Amino acid sequence: MAPRKLPADALVSEILQKVSSAKTKTEKIDLLREYNNPALRAVLIINFDESLQCLMPEGDVPYTPNEAPSGTEHTRLDHEYRNFYRFFKGGDSSLSSLKREQLFIQLLEGLHKDEAELFVSACNRKLQDKYRVTQNVVAEAFPQIEWGNRG
Repeated sequence: MAPRKLPADALVSEILQKVSSAKTKTEKIDLLREYNNPALRAVLIINFDESLQCLMPEGDVPYTPNEAPSGTEHTRLDHEYRNFYRFFKGGDSSLSSLKREQLFIQLLEGLHKDEAELFVSACNRKLQDKYRVTQNVVAEAFPQIEWGNRG
């Protein structure tokens, strides 16, 4: 029986879970390429690019997870990734720390709870704690990503 394909509108967390479940490096690379989208690449860059400095306090974030059932009442990482720059050094210097943190919490509270956890993990560079994916696999899957010089 062939493995179940994800829907075209799969959440980034679903994609990374599928990649994490793959048995070989080649399978992981193939899945990353198959489900490639800008939000997925952005999350992986946030997690693995050491030159990118998150301006949010490290650790747990005091937000209320969105408990709405899947498919309802959520914003999505693939719709929000264009606003990620606000949370990193060099992004939007006009924001006060307080306003930046408020926007971060609003973003997290709007996302599906798995997506919010994923984004916080990426900002803390801890995706590997939940998902079995490495920078080496990401770099092979997406050779067009230029690592470094993002600060």
